[in-house]
Amino acid sequence: MLTRHVHRLFGVPTIMDNDANVGALGEGRHGAGVGCDPLFYMTLSTGIGGGIVIGGQPYRGADSYAGELGHIQIDPRGPECLCGYHGCFERMCCGLWLERDHGRPARDLMDDPGFVAGYVVNLARGIKAVIMLLNPARVVIGGGIAKAGDKLFQPLREELGRQITAWSRARVDIQPAALGDDSVLYGALELAKIL
Repeated sequence: MLTRHVHRLFGVPTIMDNDANVGALGEGRHGAGVGCDPLFYMTLSTGIGGGIVIGGQPYRGADSYAGELGHIQIDPRGPECLCGYHGCFERMCCGLWLERDHGRPARDLMDDPGFVAGYVVNLARGIKAVIMLLNPARVVIGGGIAKAGDKLFQPLREELGRQITAWSRARVDIQPAALGDDSVLYGALELAKIL
């Protein structure tokens, strides 16, 4: 395993995790998720990943796979994903596929209110699954697509308001990552302290 190899090479304690888990830790301790427990952090970039923080600590699940929502199916009639299924969250909403399907980078697509209005329907479907399953105090979204700011977040909040029924009383608190591209760096610092 890589961590054992690095430990042998340098003689220092070594820990490793994925970017979404570490981003969740960074935002939970220093960013938009401070004071929010539990917290769900989602990377919305080239791909889609998720990290969960409960009680200030990363939650990885039984097999270190908790939060990995990129391949939940949000539209069974959707296009085929690399995993072989159709309509996966990542296939419908990540930057890689947006550019391949629409011929323009996601940052350009986010400037088109008509595109965003349709895009947030699928984005909200995936986030709704997180909200209904985990009931997080807050969902923080980082990654390149989140940099669209209010052009994305305002219609997304409105769409979530339509998709999540009022009777559920589920908290719908969606915020952009306060630390931007540094969420993972702050999280890596916190992860090192866990050693």
